[in-house]
Amino acid sequence: MAGTPASKRSGMSEQRRRRLRLDGLPSWIVQVRAADLPHLHAFTRSLERDRDAVNAALTLPYSNGPTEGVNTKTKRIARQMHGRAGFPLLHHRILLG
Repeated sequence: MAGTPASKRSGMSEQRRRRLRLDGLPSWIVQVRAADLPHLHAFTRSLERDRDAVNAALTLPYSNGPTEGVNTKTKRIARQMHGRAGFPLLHHRILLG
């Protein structure tokens, strides 16, 4: 049970959890604007400017997580090899990595 996602344990679908996060966003924005937190005020303005993108991120099942993971791995390998050999070896290590 420890490795089971919370949505499976609670019986709530992922789509339902995403919808709840989206429905709670306007009230969270109101709470932040009432607080004395200027950095979060700027963040909420950005959220409202990009409202369509935020809605899509919270409701669609797509993620760029795998792509970000590959980017992170590639950068880690490049840092480890800093100053050694050249591009052919870096290319080989990335393909093997």
